[in-house]
Amino acid sequence: MVGRLNHIGIAVPSVEEAMETYRTLYGATEFVQPFDMPAQGVRVGFVNLPNSQLELIEPLGDDSPIIGFLERNPKGGQHHVCFEVPDINEAAAEMKASGATVLGEPRIGAHGTPVIFIHPKNSHGVLIELMETPKDH
Repeated sequence: MVGRLNHIGIAVPSVEEAMETYRTLYGATEFVQPFDMPAQGVRVGFVNLPNSQLELIEPLGDDSPIIGFLERNPKGGQHHVCFEVPDINEAAAEMKASGATVLGEPRIGAHGTPVIFIHPKNSHGVLIELMETPKDH
């Protein structure tokens, strides 16, 4: 059911500062400029890599869902791993039927396709995002 690794989400205090780190320290050259996602309470930007992406996630306001994560990890850190699935509703149903805790209902993610999150307790401490494969893939 799980498809390719789409991206690794990294919570950061500043997307722009994190992009600069990936540019100067690691030589990254391709970026998706940051944009706000008010409905999700985050600002995101992407570092394009040859085989995947890094999604840099900054809180957008004091009620952002990643505020707690950054309070525990002030410099930031790995927030989630995202895998593609063919159909998000089918994936959500399969996860629930398997006993996994699906956090919320499907919603539109940063790639413009539906996503769900699976509680870290179901995946050895790792928050998993399942994303419907973008139609252009």
